[in-house]
Amino acid sequence: MEKHERACKPHVLVLPYPAQGHINPMLQFSKRLVSKGVKATLITTISISKFMPADPNSLIDVETISDGFDDGRSHDEDFLRSFKAVGSQTLTELIKKLKDSGVSINALIYDGFLPWALDAAKQFGVPGALFFTQSCAVNSIYFYVKSGKLPVPLSEPTVSVPGLPLLKASETPSFVSSYGSYPSWTDIVLNQFSNIDEADWVLLNTFYELEKQVDWMAKLWRLGTVGPTLPSMYLDKRLEDDKDYGINLLNPNKTACMSWLHNKPTGSVVYVSFGSMAELGEEQMGEIAWGLKRSNCYFLWVVRALEQAKLPKNFIEETSDKGLVVPWCPQLEVLVHESIGCFVTHCGFNSVLEALCLGVAVVAVPQWTDQITNAKYVEDIWGTGIRTEADGNGIVKREEVEKCIKEVHEGETGKEMKKNAKKWKNLAKEAIDAGGSSEKNIDEFVAYLVSS
Repeated sequence: MEKHERACKPHVLVLPYPAQGHINPMLQFSKRLVSKGVKATLITTISISKFMPADPNSLIDVETISDGFDDGRSHDEDFLRSFKAVGSQTLTELIKKLKDSGVSINALIYDGFLPWALDAAKQFGVPGALFFTQSCAVNSIYFYVKSGKLPVPLSEPTVSVPGLPLLKASETPSFVSSYGSYPSWTDIVLNQFSNIDEADWVLLNTFYELEKQVDWMAKLWRLGTVGPTLPSMYLDKRLEDDKDYGINLLNPNKTACMSWLHNKPTGSVVYVSFGSMAELGEEQMGEIAWGLKRSNCYFLWVVRALEQAKLPKNFIEETSDKGLVVPWCPQLEVLVHESIGCFVTHCGFNSVLEALCLGVAVVAVPQWTDQITNAKYVEDIWGTGIRTEADGNGIVKREEVEKCIKEVHEGETGKEMKKNAKKWKNLAKEAIDAGGSSEKNIDEFVAYLVSS
């Protein structure tokens, strides 16, 4: 009986772009689907699969495809070209293998960065659901560029996109404001819309209350906001044992981080992390370091192992009474800890959502891509943080770092930011909880799978 019920479940394949910030939300969405009776199979690359823990009790199956570099490679232009060619071929072979073995596939949920996946699915009559991992605001800008409604290079000092506030040109994603600077990545973000009209569903890792501009998108595509995609423990607590994302491409130093935080006063620690991919220059790293020291606050700073050589000489030793530098940490556990007072972040969308959902105010130090627009929203739309200002050479100086940290930690504006952060925390929980806007959209998607 159990085998028969399992076979009758609707079955989805889930294909994220092979980076931590894309795997996390799509894997979490898969867990939500499984909790509603859907069978989910995560498709990842051979190189990424090596980081996945062996879990015989996992409710999510795993299949692999190749990106052409099965021993791993940085995501440069050669990688992107290879992944499109080899990934498309091996995905097609995988779907054929599953089909030939009698496995039913009700839909392929694919990362917007991988539009070729939809083409592979359609060869076999498999419906496709595009999953956007970036914000609705950012994707709105990309859509208007791709459709020719926002000509690039930008020629005006401001940019107007329906549903968005008037933006300075410099507040658009760097692939737009500095059009042509990263041609391969620009193609990736714009080509998310190359075949979107053929997708059967469009899913967004946001929630309606946070980004109501999804209304215009819903007029073009069958669409649903299904976020925020944090582990259930940090939101509605309805998914048993869903306490973390489940895959770490970098090894967090949990014991050292949490032991250090436990001894710090409530709201006293500045948590600093620039994510899993951002690379700061040595000068900028130095300015962040000395800004932290000047603030005289306790700080926990994530500096990936390959980046630590950029730290000023003897900085770790000179600040050991106030700071802890680690190569990686369990970010959710850190952000929810009572000792955290604010989060200095690059403003990748996952980090922004995590801060919102956990009620933590932000000091934004965006580096590139969507981070610049996310930082604009953090400060001016959602009111949960402050943006640092760079000098004429694009460097955020130590005095600016110190000023912004103190404003969030001690200033009246900082109190308002923390109040707003708590408001969004409650709204995020309501969206994904029973009867919430995202929960209703997930139920509608599941109903579609059952009927397809």
